[in-house]
Amino acid sequence: MDNKEFAKKLESRTRQFGINIIKLSSSLPNTIEAKVIKNQITKSGTSIGANYREANRSRSKRDFKNKIKISESEASETEYWLELIRDLNWIKNEELTTIMKEAKELLALFTSISNKL
Repeated sequence: MDNKEFAKKLESRTRQFGINIIKLSSSLPNTIEAKVIKNQITKSGTSIGANYREANRSRSKRDFKNKIKISESEASETEYWLELIRDLNWIKNEELTTIMKEAKELLALFTSISNKL
């Protein structure tokens, strides 16, 4: 797979992850505390793909690296919010398994990309 094909697949993957985060967020309890988490995870989970898309349209290598680092940071933050949701037992572990696995994989991918730059 060449770089363009990889980039296109990763853009699609991060967009689908954002959709899954929004769906998960909408299923959280309707409490004041949960609303804070909903807002945070929705912002960080959708920001991963938005920043990756921006990276692919960057004007310089420096700009590309900066956007990749932001995607990496947002993936880490999303993983944190997912862990809180799990630890609070707001969603069954079985329902969180797939999205938590994807968050870890995205974090690993962006960390790897960042380290190669």
